[in-house]
Amino acid sequence: MPRTAPRRAKLRVHLENSRKKPAEKEYTLARFKAAARRHPALAKQLEVSVGYDGDITDDELKKIDIMLGVPPDRARLKAVAMRLKWLHCTMAGIDSLLPLDWLPEKIIFTNNVGVHGAKAREYVRMAVALLHTRLPHMLANQRAHKWQQIFSPALTGRTALVIGLGDVGGGAARAARDLGLKVIAVTRSGKASSLADRVARPSQLDRLLPKADFVILAAPNTAATRDLIDARRVGLLKTGCGIVNISRAALIDHGSLCARLRDGSLAGAVLDVMHSEPLPATSPYWDVPNLVITPHISCDDADYTTLTLDAWFANLARLLAKKPLRNRIDPARGY
Repeated sequence: MPRTAPRRAKLRVHLENSRKKPAEKEYTLARFKAAARRHPALAKQLEVSVGYDGDITDDELKKIDIMLGVPPDRARLKAVAMRLKWLHCTMAGIDSLLPLDWLPEKIIFTNNVGVHGAKAREYVRMAVALLHTRLPHMLANQRAHKWQQIFSPALTGRTALVIGLGDVGGGAARAARDLGLKVIAVTRSGKASSLADRVARPSQLDRLLPKADFVILAAPNTAATRDLIDARRVGLLKTGCGIVNISRAALIDHGSLCARLRDGSLAGAVLDVMHSEPLPATSPYWDVPNLVITPHISCDDADYTTLTLDAWFANLARLLAKKPLRNRIDPARGY
């Protein structure tokens, strides 16, 4: 009789959640099963568990092959999760997890790059257009019952300086192109890209900032980018420049930015990220003129978990085929 191949044991997958996250970012069993129906051949090779805030027991953690989401007690992974081979962070930015000295050796660590670009593109189109038309100023006038005509020139042909050209920065660059802007991008490598008219290195920022009509921050928060637009560089921004930050608050000096917004020398700013989130009701930032604050929603689709799980299943197919996984984190670079 012909021999039958032994059945391969199913992979144990754990979905790790935080109760502090909004419901739209909760990886429930129902949502995983919905994704599994879209990827049935892959899903049948999995066993799945769901946990919150690191409540998985050590006995169960020892059996996990793959974890989607990072638990709060990360030291347990190195000490207990002996079978873990792949850890997927459900965020794009991993600055809150640095340094990665807790990461077990030989573990594949990936992030959520790739699910934010489309939404970032829509948000940046909105942000640049409202800054150019001086909408924050006009809304303040409306609240003050003040009629003041504010005219703006055509947007086409103006210059957007996009700092970072990954998934989020790529979406920002596409948005600027949609609006007819010239795009200058700043990246670590300075390598040319079809998304920009010119790509420069960070060392050229001092010459580029005074030329920008809009500065769009879309870089990860690393040692190299932290306080990249410091007080001195905020001072280099030309009168009437608009600022959009869809990455991390640490990239720009908020005090200097707000000083220039208060004196009216900048057109305005749209900040989707703050140093303290949620922003306290007592924060003075709420009342800075021509500052629009959005609650960290710029790049997150309402179907965020669906997009994440579909991208994760695509990577799972690569894992099973012994192909390199996409979105691998380089611990040395921090992204």
